[in-house]
Amino acid sequence: MSAMLSKTVKGRIIKEHRVHDKDTGSAAVQIAILSRQIEDLTKHLKKNAKDNHSRRGLLKMVSQRRKLLAYMATHEPKEHEKLTKKLGLKK
Repeated sequence: MSAMLSKTVKGRIIKEHRVHDKDTGSAAVQIAILSRQIEDLTKHLKKNAKDNHSRRGLLKMVSQRRKLLAYMATHEPKEHEKLTKKLGLKK
């Protein structure tokens, strides 16, 4: 799933959203990475409307991000609020 982003782009996203120095897998980082992948795949699907295999992957990513956001909303409400504003996501 994460093969879409280059190492440098992914590293930049992790640095921007991590909680501590060695954090690579917190909910905030995962949501930020998924959001970037979703953006890229959405652009791809606008050009390639009949690419149903990629569309299925997109739906899977959106679902995963929604689950992670729900987790953050219950366990870390303040961080959830900051992250949704920072990424421009709807509630």
